[in-house]
This record gives sequence, structure tokens and C-alpha cells, in this order.
Amino acid sequence: MSVARTAAVATAPKRLDVFERYLSVWVALCIVGGILVGTLFPGAVGAVSRLEVRHVNLPIAVLVWLMIYPMMLRIDFGALRDVGRRPKGLALVLLVNWLVKPFSMAILAWVFLRHVFAPYLPAEQVDAYIAGLILLAAAPCTAMVFVWSRLTQGDPYFTLSQVALNDAIMVVAFAPLVALLLGLSAIVVPWDTLFISVLLYIVAPVTIAQLWRAALLRGGEARLHAALLTARAI
Repeated sequence: MSVARTAAVATAPKRLDVFERYLSVWVALCIVGGILVGTLFPGAVGAVSRLEVRHVNLPIAVLVWLMIYPMMLRIDFGALRDVGRRPKGLALVLLVNWLVKPFSMAILAWVFLRHVFAPYLPAEQVDAYIAGLILLAAAPCTAMVFVWSRLTQGDPYFTLSQVALNDAIMVVAFAPLVALLLGLSAIVVPWDTLFISVLLYIVAPVTIAQLWRAALLRGGEARLHAALLTARAI
């Protein structure tokens, strides 16, 4: 292959596959499917919802683990030594993830759920909706960072380093931040639920994935790459 052809291939725009191109469609279909299942099979949904520990649903925890497994395998906490390569980009990421997004979501939840849409919501469920939005906003979405970085042909090493840093911060900062925002929203802080959620959704998957990653790397980079491809196909 000539040098010109090699350069053209290297700079050619990435073509999205069918799944990537219609990602929003699949999300919409999943939402509709979930509503239909809940409407048609309320008994089965109720039985699944009762499988919980301190209000943390165990089947959902398992499904979340399966969803984030490929992403967790990609995280290399050794990349933290490179976080200073692009301080401006990293500072912007941390600012948005830990100062802008959680507090702005809490404000939006208060405005829309306590006031704008309050007449249309069951009064006894408003606090639960607000708490859900706060929990969602306080956790950086690491999985989608990898997805969008890949779609936009971003720098994979910078992506890896900032995701590793965010996950390291999330292990220690998620519970205090959520507790603060729930308190500011006049919601009683469910400390037992909060700590179990941190253990199930953050600490456990990160720890297990890192142990599995280390085991795969003992067989070489090719073995880790094969595991990632298998996980993505599943």
C-alpha cells in the first residue's frame, strides 16, 4: 500500500455501524418495551421489584453489571499517571462532572418537579423522583464517555485517563455529594441504601473488573482484546 493510500485510510472518517447510527432509536424502543412489560405483566414486574436489599434492586444491579462490564474492563487505573498531560481538558471534565452537573440537576429537579409538574404528579412520589434525578446526576456516565470518544475518534489515552480519574473520585465522593444534595432538597438521607448502592454499583464492579483485567493481561494484550470483543458482541 502506498504512503498516500495509507494516509488516506488513516484520516478517513469513521463509518458508524447500524447499531451506532440508530442508537437513539434503540433507546426509545427499550423505553416503550419497558412500559409495555410493566403494563402487560404487572405481577411479574412486582415480583422482580421485591428482590431487593435496603431498597436496592438486585436484578437491576446484575443487569447494570452486564451493561458496564466491557467499559470496566477498559479502565486502566495505571493511566492516572498521565492525567496531567492535558490539564485544561481534565479540569473542564472535573468541573462539569462534580460541580456543574449535580447541582444544576438538583435545581432543575426542584423547579420542575416541585413546581412546574407538581400538579400532575402523585404528591407522595415527588421526593422519590427528585432523589432519582439527583442520584443520576451525581454519577459521571463513564460508559458513554467511551462510546462517544470512539464515535468521534477521540484520543483513547486521554479518554482512559479521565475515566480512571472520575471513577477513582466517584468511589469516595458519590455518597457525600448525594447526601448533601438530598439534604438541600429536604429529603431524608437513606444512608443504608446509599452505601449499599455505592458498594453494588461502583466499588464491586470496579474491583471485580480490575481483578479480571489483571488476570487477562497475564495472558497478554491479545487476550484482553479478545475478551473486550466478546463482551461487546454479547
